Amino acid sequence: MTRIAANLRIEGHVQGVGYRWWAVNEAGRLGLDGWARNRADGSVEILAIGEAWAVDALQQACASGPPAARATEVRRAPAEDDGSRGFSQQPTL
Repeated sequence: MTRIAANLRIEGHVQGVGYRWWAVNEAGRLGLDGWARNRADGSVEILAIGEAWAVDALQQACASGPPAARATEVRRAPAEDDGSRGFSQQPTL
C-alpha cells in the first residue's frame, strides 16, 4: 500500500454544523489517518493520509459534508505524513 498525504481546506458555512465530527466518521469509513480542525478564518482544515483513492474520495465527499454544511470551496495541497494513526479532531488553530 502506498500512502499519500493531502491537506484539504474547506471554505463556506462549515463551522458549527458538525463538520469535524462528520469528517472523522467519513475518514474512518475510508480507512484514513489524520485529523480535522477548525481554523480561525472560518474554514476547516483536514490532513488526510492513506491510499490515494481514499484521499480522493474524502476530498469529493468534503464538497457536500454533513447536511447542515454549505461548502463553497475545497482546496487540496500535498502534505507530509505526520505519522498520525487513526483520525481525530484537533483544536482550532
